[in-house]
This record gives sequence, structure tokens and C-alpha cells, in this order.
Amino acid sequence: MSPSPSPSPSSGAHTFQVDLRGLVDLLSHHLYSSPRVYLRELLQNSVDAITARRTADPQAPARITVRTGAELTVSDTGNGLTEADVHTFLATIGRSSKRGSDGRIDGAGLASARGDFIGQFGIGLLSCFVVADEITVVTRSAASPGAPVVEWRGTSDGRYTITTLPDSAMPQPGTTVRLVPRAGSEQWTGPDQVVALARHYGSLLPYEVTVADPRGGSVRIDETPPVWERRHASPLARKEALAEHCRRVFDFTPLDTIELDLPAAGLRGVAHVLPTAVHPSKRSGHRVHLKGMLVSDQAEELLPEWAFFVRCVVDADSLRPTASRESLYEDETLAAVRDALGARIRDWLTGLAASDPALLHRFLGIHHLAVKALARHDDELLRMLLPWLPFETTDGNVTLDEFARTHPTILVTSTVEEFRQVAPIAGAAGLGVVNGGYTYDRDLVHRLPEIRPGTSVADLDPGTVTAHLDAADPAAELSAAAFLAVAREVVGRFDCDVALRSFHPVSSPALLLDNREARHERTRAELAGQSDGVWAGILGSLRAEAPRAQLVLNHLNPLVRRAATITERGLATSAAEALYGQALLMTRRPLRAEESALLNRAFVGLLTHAMHGAGTPAAGAAGPAAPEETP
Repeated sequence: MSPSPSPSPSSGAHTFQVDLRGLVDLLSHHLYSSPRVYLRELLQNSVDAITARRTADPQAPARITVRTGAELTVSDTGNGLTEADVHTFLATIGRSSKRGSDGRIDGAGLASARGDFIGQFGIGLLSCFVVADEITVVTRSAASPGAPVVEWRGTSDGRYTITTLPDSAMPQPGTTVRLVPRAGSEQWTGPDQVVALARHYGSLLPYEVTVADPRGGSVRIDETPPVWERRHASPLARKEALAEHCRRVFDFTPLDTIELDLPAAGLRGVAHVLPTAVHPSKRSGHRVHLKGMLVSDQAEELLPEWAFFVRCVVDADSLRPTASRESLYEDETLAAVRDALGARIRDWLTGLAASDPALLHRFLGIHHLAVKALARHDDELLRMLLPWLPFETTDGNVTLDEFARTHPTILVTSTVEEFRQVAPIAGAAGLGVVNGGYTYDRDLVHRLPEIRPGTSVADLDPGTVTAHLDAADPAAELSAAAFLAVAREVVGRFDCDVALRSFHPVSSPALLLDNREARHERTRAELAGQSDGVWAGILGSLRAEAPRAQLVLNHLNPLVRRAATITERGLATSAAEALYGQALLMTRRPLRAEESALLNRAFVGLLTHAMHGAGTPAAGAAGPAAPEETP
């Protein structure tokens, strides 16, 4: 932090000049997400100092004390620094006392053991300038018993002083960092805030951490060992302790808890299964501790994307933090850990089928989408869990295994819209149809024959449904010929044909059979009609021969039977438009502007005829007696 000497004019090499104020602004606005990280950096430095001292002396004391008040101090019983170390490490930005250029640790004569330390970047102390204009460090080296107590005082403008103090200023080895909050930053150094921050970042630290307030009270914030490493009276007591941990950390009671243990990565922790469904696009935020210090409470990268149904708390040794220590560095180690944790969660899933079917049913009822996503790429999981997964079918929401017992041939739709079009009619006709419009469902249903030999799966075609509808009586179709001609003219504008059939349920007056290709062709034609120039030519070149949609009128329905007797053209037109509009609404797809206009026109026409009575047949002239059901 001291100004570098100016090079001679003839020198060919120059030294970078550091604007410390600009660097602090960079840290506070771009590297760190919040000023609160200052306390994490101070705790981290203290933990690393104690770790370094205990490497040489395993019996050395291990305490960190944070005192709040007009000043905030953080004291530790770590290895401390000599005056030479202070010049080397505190006055040089980017040089960490955990790693010297010769591979040794801050003059203590210890072999470099970078993996034992949390901080590795040498910029942690600068974070204190985010909340204070002056930092004071008082330190005494444990490695050099005769070394004096040294006070280093640095300011945010880049100046620093070093003073030698008497032994009484610090009788025992260690370090105390003291800072006075800058005006406007007091909110980050108040007693309650400091306790909250210390617990947030340091609850799993391996050493004793105490926060003392100005009134003499103190709170110990470390909770080691973690709950997953403690002994419990019974498996049930352990399960309840883990559930209580989830309630305290994440504020929900887990459906189940999966213990995580990867010795090769030095990782242990728990994954709590969410008790409610979440959208797959909502990635889980996991709490990741590095050697006890919280790195991130929103670490989405810890698990595979499909594992969005769990929230994790882990403590690891081998993962690397980014420079801000607020997220994980994406490297081969993290990728291997992610794969291993995914395999552990997958093993839990497959184990439920044998150990706890009731819990598996509850889990699948909530998180079936996650399992479907995993089963598409995991053959073993597919074979084990596909029969258990619920699907929307013409028999309701049932498992494929249950559905296949009733329907050896399973038809699957491509879209939700197609399923809604045909489900009532197909169900009444005895066809087994599965809604394949949801994410992953169609692909998974097509793989059912791999799991259940003898089952046949095919894509549903509108013609399949039409083939299962009974033909209307020829005499009835002949008497309705005039109305059918008008109806074909009305709906022909929408590339749709009209057919008269008899089918159940009787309450359905009309069925609109359509497929995706026909809809795409209509959309293309509509866009081509609205365009001009080159774009119209491009759309015109994309014209495809697609099957026309079909409006199937149900002759068993009283409304259709009454409409078939209409002889007055205007009323017949309004009735045909109304039937087509009702069939459109039953598909539950958004209406185009011209379809909305058709519905409005149909209602206006029917109201006009009802008010004036023009051309309506007599009450007893409705043809053959209709069934008692009402439309």
C-alpha cells in the first residue's frame, strides 16, 4: 500500500502504481456483493492464522473473539506476524500470508499447505475499507518468541505506519484487527448485526468464535460439530435433528433428508427434499461452506439441474472459491462433486422403491417432473420408476403400470391441446390415451414397451378417433343434408370439414379434430395473407399439404338434432357458427381474431332470431324424439 519509488528516467522497467481508493471502490461495487463481507474476511483471516499456528503446535489455543461498540475488534490466538511479515504481507496488495513466493507460510518455517486455508487471494483485509477509513492491526508472532509486538495502521488513501509496542500491549501471540466504522456504515457493525453476520458466515467454523457486546454480554456462534457429524440416540432422533436443522436454515419441514458424504472431496452434509413442488426452471440455492466458512447460500452449481427438488447444506475441503469467495470456481473438481452428489440423490430415489413405497408415492406426487427429467437419460432409473410415475390419461391421473393393465394399446398425443380435444370422446369409446404434451411425457410413454413387454404405444392420429365414432343413420344424415351444406360452407373458411356421427357422451354436441400440422399450415397461410413482398413469397414457398381439421357433429346430442332441422339459411348459419365456436372453446386453445368474431356473430344471429322468431321451426317439428339429456 506504500507508494512505489519512481523509476529513473533511463530505466526500461516501471512499477504499477495502485490507486487504493479506486481499488476499494472496485471491491465494494463489483467484487463483493455487500459491505457485510468484511466480517467474513476478518473471521477467515483469524481461522487461517490459528490453523497455521496449530500446524506447528497442535496444542495451541484456538479462539476468536469479536467485540462490538464504538470500535469493532476481531482478536485471534493465531500465529501472528513479525515486523518483516507486516511489511511483506499487510503493505502489499495481493500477497497472502498463507503463501510466500518460496512456498512457505509467513516466516513460520512451515511447508506450504494451501489446502488447509480458506483465504488464498491476499485481498481480504481490503474489504474492511468498505466500512472503515482506517484499519489497525496489532500482532505478535508465535514463530519468533523474541519478536516485539507490532502495530500496523493503514488508511484508505494508501498510507500506513508501523510502530513497535511494548510486550504488555499483547502478552500472548495472536492478532487483533480494530476498525472504526465510517459515517453511514454503522449499520454493519452494530451488535445485533455482527452476531447475525457471524452466525451466517461462521456457524460451522472449527474453532471457538465468541461475539461480545459493550454491556459485557457474549454469544458463542460456532455450532460444531455440524448436526450431520453428531451422535444421536437413535435413527429416529437423528432424522428429527436433521429435520429441525432444515426448519432452522431453510424454514420448511423436509419430506426426507439425504445424507451426503464424499470422502475423496472432503465433503459432508445433507440434502433436504422439498415438501412442495417447484418449477424446474427455478434452480435451488444451496449453502456451501468451505472448511467451515460459508462461501455461498445460493450455490446453484453444486447439483445437476434436474435435482431442483432438494436444498443442500455441505461443508467441503477441496472446492475452490472465486476471488470474491461468494461462489464456487467452475473446474474439474466441482464437476466431479456435482456428478457424485447427483448419483447419491439418484441412489436415494431408486432405494425408495424397495425400502419405502409410501414415501416414494408421496415424493412422485410432488416431484414427478424431476424424476421424469432424470429417467429420460438414466435407463436403470427408467426401468425402476417409470411404472410408478403418474400421467394424465383418459382414465384420470394414474401410473403407466395401472393404465397398461386396462389398455394394452396406448395412444399418446403430441400436445396438451390435442389431448383435451379427444379425451372425453376417446374415453367414452374405450380408447386409452395419454397426454403427451407435458415436458418429457411423450418420450417416456414411448419407452414403456421396454419396461412392460406386450404393451403397444402409438401416436394418436385424429383419424383413429374418427374410426371409433359410430356413423349416423343414413336417413338422419339425408334429412340434415341442407344444414350440413351450410355448416361446411361456414367452417370451410377455416380449412375445416364437417361430418355427422353418433358418439358418447351425449352432452358433447361437437368435436373438433385437428392436428399440429394442420394448425401450422393455417398459421402460415394467415401470416402470408397479412404480409407482402419478399416475406409473403417466403411464406408461400413453405406451403404444405396438411390434413384439414374436422368438425364432427354428434347426432345423439339434442342441440345438434334440433339444428339439423333448420331450413332458414340465416339461422342455419348462426347455428353452425355457434357449434364450431363451442367446439373451439372445448379445445382450450387461444382464439384467433376471426374466430372470436365468428363467436360474437353467432350469438348476435341467434339472439336476433330468438327475438323476432323468424324462420324457427315449430316446437313439435324437431324431428325424431331426442334423448332426455340436455346439452
